[in-house]
Amino acid sequence: MMRNMLLGALMLGAAALPSAALAQQATITQTVAGTRLDLNAVGEVTRVPDVAVITAGVVSRAPNAATALQETADRMERVLAALKRAGVEGRDIQTSNVSLNAEYRYPENQSPQLVGYTATNSVTVRFRDLKNSGKILDTLVAQGANQISGPSLVVDKPEAALDEARAKAIAIGRARADLYARGLGMRVVRVVAISESGGYYAPPPAPPPPPMMAMERSAAYTKIEPGEQKLQVNLSMTFELQ
Repeated sequence: MMRNMLLGALMLGAAALPSAALAQQATITQTVAGTRLDLNAVGEVTRVPDVAVITAGVVSRAPNAATALQETADRMERVLAALKRAGVEGRDIQTSNVSLNAEYRYPENQSPQLVGYTATNSVTVRFRDLKNSGKILDTLVAQGANQISGPSLVVDKPEAALDEARAKAIAIGRARADLYARGLGMRVVRVVAISESGGYYAPPPAPPPPPMMAMERSAAYTKIEPGEQKLQVNLSMTFELQ
């Protein structure tokens, strides 16, 4: 009697659960009746980068911290004003580093002696007009920037190119599966599973140069050549052969 009541209560509780909760408890396993084939396929396309990412900064040294910070702030104001005059939008300018470090001299057999402070202020800039980005960099140096690194050249909107790479990867994977099947005297019945990895990643920025890098001006201006960039999609695919 008690057992029947307990079973009834359990069944009633299960019926009261929403269907979504029951579905979460279910495990669906897809089986392969024939021969399973696992392979990887890579789809690649190339595009000309249309954005250059560059870090520009100013470094100042002074006997005291306040002066070093103030000098750096004043020079950075001129750099930012030059960027905006050149047409670079505010959304493409981002502060990337502000630092202040004490500098010491280490005489032999004596305690370290404070000799001054070094202040650094850097911004990361996205140049969408590659033809003029080199001239803008030269202007920044003239306005006080003495620390430049980059560029990292990227494709601003890679989605369409990645979709093209995906289509290529699928075609390559299917053709390779057909090749295996013919070699085994079989045929591809269906795709059992497919997963994507990799994709487009912006290249890491170049390491910054040493502080207070000397920037010499010449008659020629800085040029940035975009070249081509590879975008890649990796697919893991599972086929059933019979």
